[in-house]
Amino acid sequence: MIRYIIIDDEPIAHRIIEGYCNNLPHLEKAGNCYDAFEAMQMLNQEQVDLIFLDINMPKLSGFEFLKTLSNPPKVIVTTAYKEFAIEGYELEITDYLLKPFPFERFVKAINKTINTVVKNNTTTPQPSPTVKQTRFFIKGDKKYHQIATETILFIEAYGNYTKLYLNEGMIVSHEKISSLEEVLSKDNFIRVHKSFIVAIDKIETIEGNRILIDTHKIPIGQTYKSSIYKLYSSNG
Repeated sequence: MIRYIIIDDEPIAHRIIEGYCNNLPHLEKAGNCYDAFEAMQMLNQEQVDLIFLDINMPKLSGFEFLKTLSNPPKVIVTTAYKEFAIEGYELEITDYLLKPFPFERFVKAINKTINTVVKNNTTTPQPSPTVKQTRFFIKGDKKYHQIATETILFIEAYGNYTKLYLNEGMIVSHEKISSLEEVLSKDNFIRVHKSFIVAIDKIETIEGNRILIDTHKIPIGQTYKSSIYKLYSSNG
């Protein structure tokens, strides 16, 4: 669970962000702050993984507040001022949302943040690098699905859509296969065809130009054969 706080002097901004967060089950509110000094107190009292931070606030601006933190949580800036974006990224924020921002843009910001937060919260024993546990949100059937990457069998580009084949069922999304490739760990997933990405640990057999996963036969593209060869040649 990712615990967040909202720091903004406008109550309507709190309502919008909370409403968005309520649709994402991996997020849990730790509190609401209407200026930087309230936020300082809350950070001393609560475990916080993520801050939604406004810039233009009374007493102390959002960035002035951020500079006072020696080890800040992840930060998504929510502001009406686009001219401060460069300064924000210099302060190592995760994303910069311009008000008013739609839900889809909000979800993209969360996806950029969520894997890092989950990794930072992982306690010992640590998983090995080749079993990196991550998750992300994807839109399908007019709703957002939270996908744990370890449940993915393979992904198929299908016209203007992408099909995610999971341990239990399949989800169709408008997300591009190239975008999903960026989200997925290269230690655990491999592109085997211009239209297919497969989970390495789900491969049952490789025969000729095909990979077998469960009952699915996935083609290997000519330009991807060398990558596939490396999977089994390293084992002798």
